[in-house]
Amino acid sequence: MNLPIASLARSEPQTPAASERVRRFYKAYGLVIASEVALPELEPTRPATPDLEIAVGRVDLPGQATRDATAFRFEPTRQYLSWQAVGTFLISGANRIDVDPAPGVDDPLLAFPLLGPVMALALHQRGLLVLHASAIEVGGKSVIFMGDKGAGKSTTAGAMIRAGHRLLTDDVVALDLSDPDRPMILPGFPQLKLAPDAAGAIRLEQAEVRPQVHPQIDKAQHRLRDGFATEAVPVSRIYVLERSVQAAISPLSGAAALPAIIKFSYITRFGRQALPGDFASMHLSQCAQIAGRVGISRLEVPAGLARIDEAVAAIDADLASGTR
Repeated sequence: MNLPIASLARSEPQTPAASERVRRFYKAYGLVIASEVALPELEPTRPATPDLEIAVGRVDLPGQATRDATAFRFEPTRQYLSWQAVGTFLISGANRIDVDPAPGVDDPLLAFPLLGPVMALALHQRGLLVLHASAIEVGGKSVIFMGDKGAGKSTTAGAMIRAGHRLLTDDVVALDLSDPDRPMILPGFPQLKLAPDAAGAIRLEQAEVRPQVHPQIDKAQHRLRDGFATEAVPVSRIYVLERSVQAAISPLSGAAALPAIIKFSYITRFGRQALPGDFASMHLSQCAQIAGRVGISRLEVPAGLARIDEAVAAIDADLASGTR
């Protein structure tokens, strides 16, 4: 992950006992989620048979010394992610996540990895292509922002929301490729993480800033009261963000498109070990499918937050052109 999760810790026990846990129901990524971890970031929904169950209990990490600050283990049907100061997470198949909190860790801190890399891997297990990116709905079309840390993915998404467009998902973009001719972005949940300078410059009036999860986590969680797209939207544009002197959009060559998708797919952050058996070939096929079907463009974003709206104007013009 982008932040040193291994160093995040609480000084006093704050985790409810298993017997005190309440099972809540949420919706995200087209799924009904039943969770014993409180996840106010997600949209609540009525109790129903869950597609994904999140339970709190003991998780034994096989073959790993407990003194290690961070440990990952990947098997065909079980994936373990452990941060000593936060907890251990077990993804079983495509429909269950077990959470074993570290002593003193409360639900808001558990949600930080749970709704990031843990959820991304669970969605990957369900056959979705998951990108480390942000996505915005624009009048029935969509844009996906990929880029290195600090490239401005969430900031550009925030500027698009301020301009009247709607958030689809931030950080974890899940693509349903079941229809090869119509790849779809599944809506995540109405939250955008923004650094303090970006939040001050964009000023999302329709968002509520949630309490800081931990002093070491600099980005604040902005929960949108409106401006969130609740239905899946076809993939229209995929941009790789780069800082530049002025806003500009240029298509990447076909030879460069596939490596870009692979680079910013969430699973590749964990290396080859996270793609056992047939998962590697399936993942490569999915990346090639989206690169060939949609294509990738470079989006040059002007340096300086005062000029972020120039990038928004370039995106709107690109979508209006109807080319590609």
